[in-house]
Amino acid sequence: MSQLANKPGHAAETAPDPIELLRMMMLIRRFEEKAAEMYARGKIKGFLHLYIGQEAIAAGAIAALRDDDYLVTSYREHGHALARGLEPGRVMAELFGRETGVTGGRGGSMHLIDSSKAFMGGYAIVAGHMPLACGLALAEQYKGTDRIAVCFFGDGAVNEGEFHEALNLASVWKLPVLFICENNLYGMGTDVRRVSAVIEIYKRVPEAYAMQATQVDGMDVLAVHDAVSEAAERIRRGDGPVFLEMICYRFRGHSMADAEHYRDKDEISVWRNLDPIKQLTEKLRADGGLQDAQLDSLTSDVEGVVNDAARFADESPEPPLESLRLHVYKDAADA
Repeated sequence: MSQLANKPGHAAETAPDPIELLRMMMLIRRFEEKAAEMYARGKIKGFLHLYIGQEAIAAGAIAALRDDDYLVTSYREHGHALARGLEPGRVMAELFGRETGVTGGRGGSMHLIDSSKAFMGGYAIVAGHMPLACGLALAEQYKGTDRIAVCFFGDGAVNEGEFHEALNLASVWKLPVLFICENNLYGMGTDVRRVSAVIEIYKRVPEAYAMQATQVDGMDVLAVHDAVSEAAERIRRGDGPVFLEMICYRFRGHSMADAEHYRDKDEISVWRNLDPIKQLTEKLRADGGLQDAQLDSLTSDVEGVVNDAARFADESPEPPLESLRLHVYKDAADA
């Protein structure tokens, strides 16, 4: 469990430890780099969507929440899982399809889930998980708790029908749900400017859904943390849902199968200069809050955790054939 996690029923710290935020972003980055390496070596199969470049959003947002707040996200969810405190070895084992994975090797990269940590899953259907966040929020509203649901999704989701349905229903019923749009400017290989009449997505929301909406620098982990802290407090007061558009950039392709022919190299270079890890590192150094020895220690620690995770996954067994009937609605023998 990350040191940033909070006990159920207790509010997140208003001023997080920036060193721990840096460590979490470094862990997510190194985990994703190792996953790419394992994919290239054939250890991970199928689809693999990396979170490299967007680490500030998962790290900053989840640090601002309580650890009993529900998280629901899309298929680019490794970073959210690690930030919520899922054990890196079990997450990597899931990517490998091994029995020790968080869902026993059944979910893979796009379907991580751990309900014991209120991490209610990654979903491969674009925008399909947004109504689920509303359902979780409705349940807590019905029970009279101040627990909230947080829904992460990409800019590619905002032209889907479920986007409209979820935001409209959340507003009509004043559900305790926080919508976080991770706008990395591309839906797969399509520039948001080619498919959205209003490219500043947050501007759609107040007029169409009577919901508070704000745009946030998603490359600044401290700005993310502050925005989510404020939004969560508002939602817990019973003031209704909130929409945050986080402007960010993924440094790798849509998936490992993406040749990235649609992006200009100069554009990528500009955004790499805004790397959230680089920005926070430089800020902490300038403020005297980070020494070279501390950074070396963080780097070594993260490298060890990720190497151990890959080793654990590689040494873990594959699910036995007889487990095929487990966790299904009806026993195959009764069919």
